[in-house]
Amino acid sequence: MGTYSHAVAGTNWQFKDLADLMAKATPLRSGDQLAGLAAQSAVERVAAQMALAETPLKRFIEELIIPYEEDEVTRLIVDDHDKEAFAPVSHMTVGDFRNWLLSDAADEMSLSHLGPGLTPEMVAAVSKIMRIQDLILVAAKCRVVTKFRTTIGLPGRFSTRLQPNHPTDDPSGIAASIIDGLLYGCGDAVIGINPASDNLEATVTLLGMLDQIRRHFEIPTQSCVLAHVTTQIEAINKGAPVDLVFQSIGGTERLNSSFGVSLELLQEAREAALTLNRGRLGNNVMYFETGQGSALSAGANHGIDQQTLEARAYAVARKFKPLLVNTVVGFIGPEYLYDGKQINRAGLEDHFCGKLLGLPMGCDVCYTNHAEADQDDMDMLLTQLAVAGCTFTMAIPGSDDIMLNYQSTSFHDALYVRSVLGLKSAPEFEAWLETMGIMDQSGQPFDDAPAMFESALTSSKWLGPPQERSDG
Repeated sequence: MGTYSHAVAGTNWQFKDLADLMAKATPLRSGDQLAGLAAQSAVERVAAQMALAETPLKRFIEELIIPYEEDEVTRLIVDDHDKEAFAPVSHMTVGDFRNWLLSDAADEMSLSHLGPGLTPEMVAAVSKIMRIQDLILVAAKCRVVTKFRTTIGLPGRFSTRLQPNHPTDDPSGIAASIIDGLLYGCGDAVIGINPASDNLEATVTLLGMLDQIRRHFEIPTQSCVLAHVTTQIEAINKGAPVDLVFQSIGGTERLNSSFGVSLELLQEAREAALTLNRGRLGNNVMYFETGQGSALSAGANHGIDQQTLEARAYAVARKFKPLLVNTVVGFIGPEYLYDGKQINRAGLEDHFCGKLLGLPMGCDVCYTNHAEADQDDMDMLLTQLAVAGCTFTMAIPGSDDIMLNYQSTSFHDALYVRSVLGLKSAPEFEAWLETMGIMDQSGQPFDDAPAMFESALTSSKWLGPPQERSDG
């Protein structure tokens, strides 16, 4: 489609194609440097951002950064594009689009109608010319509500995934972490375990334990064991109590193939979960995780910058109407996001792009121990995300995942966010917390754990026999 150019500081900077322009316009991050895609200087980056701002949004439909014939994610993006929804902004450049998004005309209703008309490349492009406060302001205006046993994403709500991982999948250790998390008011988005093994038997055992806990205490939430999607389909076929089907996904066909998945397989998984009819309020049965840098680490990036590919992963997620999506923002390591500054920017970009595309977007606010980051950086990102209307974050004992060996957010971090910003958990879960004597009406925990929870920790077979319910 030709080159792109812009003159800055006496030099006419040239960019060979749209993919090159997008990469050079991306705020600095180590992954793009590792791939040899990043701008070589701040001046070149500014030139690319100015050229990108002048690029018509229509160009992203006309010039595909990965050919249609080579990639099923590209085909999904093109085939599912809603031209009627796109019409109100189809005349705009990327810069015009930014200005409109920041205006009062871009309200909750108009953004909701616009979402199906936007491609991932469009939203990635506009995010590259936005400041932090721009990303926060626009994301806060986007409202995405999903349902299973709880209602996720309502105004004034901030949900959490209770993540009770254990290095040996020990049921008693997992159960203790779950009880601990519930006492802090965590778990309304999902109680989700990353299993140490992808073994089918272990997965079925953990699914049964989670369902037993939920039924025993009549907890209005959903559970998930984050095994590979094929393992979860097998578990469904064996009659296991699967609420949400999980899978890590990416923005290219090659990356998804490296994960052992395809769009067809994800559709099969969704249909299998829907046959169980376990949701009481809705049928959003999928849970996806993503992360900048995954395509590069798998050799599946097609010479595209990592943030644009991350946005393309959201087109995959959007196809399957998930209950939850989250970017595990700092999990891969400093090779892709070097320090706290890069992690924070990436987390806010991901959240913005996901919400604008119509996803129930959360974030695992995290970093690895060899990154140039610490918990102060995570406090900054957590607070900014909560202000931006983030759907959910992780809740992990002590913020230290002892199975995956990375640092995330803790049970009390959720209390902090809800307290300082006046946010509450999902309404069904909030009512349960009050009924159980765990939280008062202001959302603050009582000093003493309810006696029934204390006795549950010492009961045999995890938590005793489940109560029979009609909702499965």
